[in-house]
Amino acid sequence: MPTEKTPNQLPANDTDTTPKTHKTIKSFVLRQGRVTSAQQYALDNHWQTYGIDYAEQPLSLNTLFNNDNDIIVEIGFGNGDSLLQQAKNQPEFNFIGIEVHGPGVGHLLHYAHNDAVHNIKIIRHDAVDVFTHQLTDNSLQRIQLFFPDPWQKKRHHKRRIIKPDFIELIHRRLKPGGCFHMATDWQHYARQMLTQMDAAAGFENTAGIGKYSQTKAARCKTKFERRGLKLGHGVWDLIYRKQTM
Repeated sequence: MPTEKTPNQLPANDTDTTPKTHKTIKSFVLRQGRVTSAQQYALDNHWQTYGIDYAEQPLSLNTLFNNDNDIIVEIGFGNGDSLLQQAKNQPEFNFIGIEVHGPGVGHLLHYAHNDAVHNIKIIRHDAVDVFTHQLTDNSLQRIQLFFPDPWQKKRHHKRRIIKPDFIELIHRRLKPGGCFHMATDWQHYARQMLTQMDAAAGFENTAGIGKYSQTKAARCKTKFERRGLKLGHGVWDLIYRKQTM
């Protein structure tokens, strides 16, 4: 139970003018997954090569990759297998993966090093903070959000990452003509994504208003998709293009 303030803490007839901090609702929960010895070794030894430390200042992406190739950012890459395969298949692009869970980060570090993949970087931090502070306007060719936590209980829907303020932020960070590609195996979340994205200013649904995309070539199957398919779930893809002026 919180304790009440006593007269010694607040003068009589006074009010507490301490600024109240707004608690941000997170779209994820940090779960204590087991980190294997190989993952821990990768975290300890390969972060310097592949990792980007979080800081509240913009990144110089050309300097980061030492080239001017287009940038693709994936939000919540899980164990990183799909993202790594994309980086191998598309060496003409640079990839940034954002993930908060240690085992997944260690897994991707381990295999990126083993396979000598150099067009990939990793940020271990909240994606909303990264997009707010580290990525700049009109800098990204594609943003990917594959199988985010659906927060299926109604009281948890507020935790879903797709909401108007984040959509607006995504729009600013994309280059004109750049794409935002989402996928989910939860139909209710798919409908919410479709409704909110179709209503968002400055975006064009590449499949047509009210329709899901049949184009899945830009991504590889993730473990979450395979698990969902085994459970009999459908999979819905949505691809939106930032309109040009």
